[in-house]
Amino acid sequence: MSVKPLEGQVALVTGAAKRIGRSIALRLAAEGAAVAVNYARSKADAESLVGEINAMGSERGRRRAMAIQADVSRRVEVRKVFATVEKEFGRLDILVNNAGMFFPAKFADLTDEQWDRIMEANLKSQFLCAQAAAPIMKRQGRGRIINLSSLGGLLAWPGYTHYCVSKAGSIMLTRCLARALAPEILVNSVAPGTIQFPGEPPDEDYIQRVPLHRAGTGDDIAGAVAYLATADFVTGQVIVVDGGRALV
Repeated sequence: MSVKPLEGQVALVTGAAKRIGRSIALRLAAEGAAVAVNYARSKADAESLVGEINAMGSERGRRRAMAIQADVSRRVEVRKVFATVEKEFGRLDILVNNAGMFFPAKFADLTDEQWDRIMEANLKSQFLCAQAAAPIMKRQGRGRIINLSSLGGLLAWPGYTHYCVSKAGSIMLTRCLARALAPEILVNSVAPGTIQFPGEPPDEDYIQRVPLHRAGTGDDIAGAVAYLATADFVTGQVIVVDGGRALV
């Protein structure tokens, strides 16, 4: 039996109960990792995902997955998450900062509450989780941090100014951490374009614009994350997974 690329490793995926986070958690588990599934409110979805991962089979008798509830934009809750991961799994090799939110707002109408809410969810959470993960990974002598940014961090969308700024911040955070945490910890980002899931109406404008003439899938993003989880000579990079939308 061949050894899986991430066998013996432990991954924490924030916001993992649904959509892209769920796809990432399943892919990392399929590659051999044990997975801590963080969620904020979607308890049933998180527990279902844990059951699906555990059904893949045990890893040398160890637990394969567990769900951890926390708002990762709050430092006290982040500390509890990482303490739980260390206690239950004994290590942390991969942190995927996926938790975030997306909603439109005209610039003239943006409120303080909307601005703060999206910055905390999309940027502060990544800072707090990376800061908590770094000491664990440094003690091990290795680690991977993968931040989910967005095509919106590279392109200007005036109806989503707050969102674009938060994701541009995620990209710069990635670059700064890649230098600050080297050489033991590699830090990279995946920037999705439009990602659609079964049952959602197709974004026809996006599909017509992009060279590949389709929207992305959760598996497309999970594949990029899996690559960065195993790469040994890539850090500070942003992999844009958008079907070529950034070109047009």
